Amino acid sequence: MPIMGDGKRAGSKPATIYDVAARAGVSKSLVSLVLQRSPRVSDQRRAAVLRAIQELDYRPSTAAVALAGTRSRTIGVVLDDFRNQWFVDLLTGLRESLQDQGHRLVVADRFLNTGLDASPVEGFLSMRVEGIVIAGEPDTDLAVPASMPLVVAGGRVTIPRADTVANDDRTGGAIAAAHLLDLGHRRIGFVGARSAASDERRTGLEARIAAAGPGASVVSAVLSGEPTEEAGVRAVGVLLDEHPDVTAVFAANDVMAIGALSGLAERGLRVPEDVSVIGYDDTPVAASRYVGLTSIDDRSVEIGRGAGERLLARIADPGAPAREILVEPRLVARRTTARR
Repeated sequence: MPIMGDGKRAGSKPATIYDVAARAGVSKSLVSLVLQRSPRVSDQRRAAVLRAIQELDYRPSTAAVALAGTRSRTIGVVLDDFRNQWFVDLLTGLRESLQDQGHRLVVADRFLNTGLDASPVEGFLSMRVEGIVIAGEPDTDLAVPASMPLVVAGGRVTIPRADTVANDDRTGGAIAAAHLLDLGHRRIGFVGARSAASDERRTGLEARIAAAGPGASVVSAVLSGEPTEEAGVRAVGVLLDEHPDVTAVFAANDVMAIGALSGLAERGLRVPEDVSVIGYDDTPVAASRYVGLTSIDDRSVEIGRGAGERLLARIADPGAPAREILVEPRLVARRTTARR
């Protein structure tokens, strides 16, 4: 095929590794070594190959590199839900820890293709990923091969052979309780959904309030299903119907806390004058000037960064014992909580 004046191949067919080898005057194997950043290539030949790659606008296929026996430097990430802002921060931390090592992320929502009976893990395996991060609560149906380096990020349901990097949810619940107790609240409600993280946060809340002695108590409205804004509206309604004397509400996450704010407003209750509200995750919505939601920062960027570091360590030493790393949360006080 003729070459155009700017060095690129005429026509729409993309350049191949053989075209690069021919242009640089080297073998295909040597081009592969350059793509692998092998130190066994002389500076002169490396420069020739890199120049040919630029002139031909050659873009090596990740799958082709993997099938050729070289490292794909690709990491698969399985998310619960693309709509959840928490995962954005987690991915930021993952990218920061992996990009310096030349790894790229491939992300899939495990519920996106449920109608096709397709598991995201199957797609990752076909791409020859070097490791997988499960962000959120792991699902046994994902069927990750035992030989695949695996890290669970954010979820509290552990897999025996996988490292886990998560927020210390129980401590976070205790921090929320201490904040509300310091403000003089003694009748505190909890709203959440069925999940391991939500249960841990409620346990931390209850333990800290129980330690405060007589006169302090916690009541709960925990619904089945997803922890959505609408679930927060319904849960706070159930809570107030059964316990109208509640003066503060702790929600399992910021999304449900936003729902709780709506549910309280619908009943004519003011926040924080009548009821204080505190959420969890410290998402951008919580930090917005309009909402100003007091929240527990679960430090999701640090969780992502730690998950990336653990995955690199597990790739380097697949047989190492599984570890659980808990990241300490912190309180971010804003205007939805006030003294009773």
